[in-house]
Amino acid sequence: MLRTLFRKWRESRNASLQLDAILTAANPEAPLAERNSWLIELGFWVRRDGLPGTDSEDGNRSHPEHVRMRYLLQVLERNPEWAVQFARTVRSIMRENDPTALLCDTGVASHPGFVGEMIDRLQARFLPPPPNRSDMAALFAQLFVGDNDAEWVEALDDDLLSRLARVLQAGALPDEGNARSEAPGYWAALDRTLAASIEVLVSQVRATGLSQSIRSRLRERVQDTPFFRLDGAIMALCEEGLSRSDEAFGHRLNYFRALLDGCHGAVQHVYDDLEENGVSVEVVFQIERMKVRLARIELLLAAWVEPGRRGMHSHLIAELIRSTQARRSVSHLASTTFAQLARKVVERSAETGEHYITRDRKEYSELMRAAAGGGLITVATVYLKFIIYGLHLDKFIEGLLASFNYAGSFLAIHFAHFTLATKQPAMTGPALAHRLDGAGRPEGREIFVDDTIAMIRSNAAAIFGNLAVVFPVALAIQWLAHKLFGANLITPAKAIATIESFSILGPTPVYAIFTGVLLWLSSLIAGWADNWFALHRVHDVMAYNRRLRYVLGTRGATRLADFWKRNLSGIVANVSLGFLLGLGPEILSFVGPHMEVRHVTLSTGSVGTALGVLGFDALRLQSLWLAVAGIALMGVLNVAVSFALAFNMALRSRNLRRVDRAELSAAVRRRILKNPLSLVVPPRAAGAEPAAGGRRV
Repeated sequence: MLRTLFRKWRESRNASLQLDAILTAANPEAPLAERNSWLIELGFWVRRDGLPGTDSEDGNRSHPEHVRMRYLLQVLERNPEWAVQFARTVRSIMRENDPTALLCDTGVASHPGFVGEMIDRLQARFLPPPPNRSDMAALFAQLFVGDNDAEWVEALDDDLLSRLARVLQAGALPDEGNARSEAPGYWAALDRTLAASIEVLVSQVRATGLSQSIRSRLRERVQDTPFFRLDGAIMALCEEGLSRSDEAFGHRLNYFRALLDGCHGAVQHVYDDLEENGVSVEVVFQIERMKVRLARIELLLAAWVEPGRRGMHSHLIAELIRSTQARRSVSHLASTTFAQLARKVVERSAETGEHYITRDRKEYSELMRAAAGGGLITVATVYLKFIIYGLHLDKFIEGLLASFNYAGSFLAIHFAHFTLATKQPAMTGPALAHRLDGAGRPEGREIFVDDTIAMIRSNAAAIFGNLAVVFPVALAIQWLAHKLFGANLITPAKAIATIESFSILGPTPVYAIFTGVLLWLSSLIAGWADNWFALHRVHDVMAYNRRLRYVLGTRGATRLADFWKRNLSGIVANVSLGFLLGLGPEILSFVGPHMEVRHVTLSTGSVGTALGVLGFDALRLQSLWLAVAGIALMGVLNVAVSFALAFNMALRSRNLRRVDRAELSAAVRRRILKNPLSLVVPPRAAGAEPAAGGRRV
């Protein structure tokens, strides 16, 4: 029984009644809910057993829905009684369902904020509107549920549309009007509805454009903004008694369209301000909603002014279908709203990433020195980590102390202008993605290849600089402690366990991937913090703060504000990374699978310490060489995962056009084969590898 019900439920997704049963059920006197359900059932019949469209010999797209539409019209043309009932039922549905919401609100966020709109869309996915509402938007949401409905509707040819129009006039009364006359009736009502819908949309655009969040980002006076003048322009255009053939109508139409262009320009100005001064998700949400309304005004205006233009009505319906379907999409809402914030975060990461790409030998040597300094500080981090975990405290307390240890170490590296290699890929990925803007041209492709080689060389140099110091120094400290004081900083059992935990045959690869994700997340948090600082003008708040000026003086307050402007992103990145590495595994292990951190620099220092305890006899241990292989793979995964995530996000946030990845990869391979030393030895001067931007350690 249950199996039968489940099978019927699955079949009902695309099943429908036979056409004769549907046409027999047409009843213009039935309640509206039954008539709406009847039309929805007809829509399922049109899509029933639909196959993908094919390209015909003349290059036009053939849709199976068109075949069914022609068959429907053929049946109606041969059965006048069915045609009259069909036409009267469709006309009654069109007459009694209010189209205003469909024309004004479909595809437009109905809530003023992102969270409310997201909840509303999630609810709409599981609770479709009932058919007993006299709302054309609700009817559209259930009538057009196929993925390619907009495509086949827009592709309806003139012959099919003409036949459909003739059928829909069957049994029409004189006061209903017809498709070609200007007499009062349904078509005149549709004309008035289009005009009223445009007025409603204009009032909404005007209200958004004159809101404080938008108005404060425009440099014009309120009276000079196009939003302020929109209302008067549309009232003049829709003035009663004004004919479309009048010269005044043409002038007013051109003025109104010029104001719409001005609104688009103002929207772009707001985006430019967000790019410069920080992105607000709520402001972006309001702007995206305004852009949808402006596009809808232009669509309705074209249908209102030129109703007889070829394909106009099918295009209008197709766009409304697309908007209806987009309205159900939570991912579409998130992508349009967060794209600007993602781009701002990526821009910040790319700016920082430029500093980590070395393009000549001077910058290369500076990076090596900075990496060596980072490795030296990491040695202290490794020994503090052993002390913390040697206390055998509660897991949360251990994670918290480890977080302070990591964060303090990373901050020391930051303020000493040293480098930790694994932090670079999350920054260099967006910087490299920006080069794809010009990768379609030969010179742009050459710049991309140059920067790819420089990025690989810089990351390799930083890793080598870190490891070349952290391993011998950690080993030397333990050796000296044993020689001078006769004590081991960790027990031999702990040393063996440490080496075995890094084996390539164990969970080390999974933990290394997890660590790469944490490295990428810290760069996102840093970019968000930098955006927040700029958006809320925290620099100016601090520089002009009355109490700070009283305590530090005017110059001191400005210097403090400048310090935070320069270092906020770095401080947040390092502190967040410290807490992600320390507490992240403990929290995840509590709620999900067990996870640990496998950071290549810290792990190398740990192996150096363990080798100092066990002595050179440990070189004969198989577990040591498995750990060496594990650390090598660990370095690759730390770098590759964080770089891949950052690079992919940069591509998505900038909406870059597709480039020939195979061609770019081949160009990089050719450069490496032609000059393999370029992966290790930089050119003497930066001009040898042309690229924008310099580097600062």
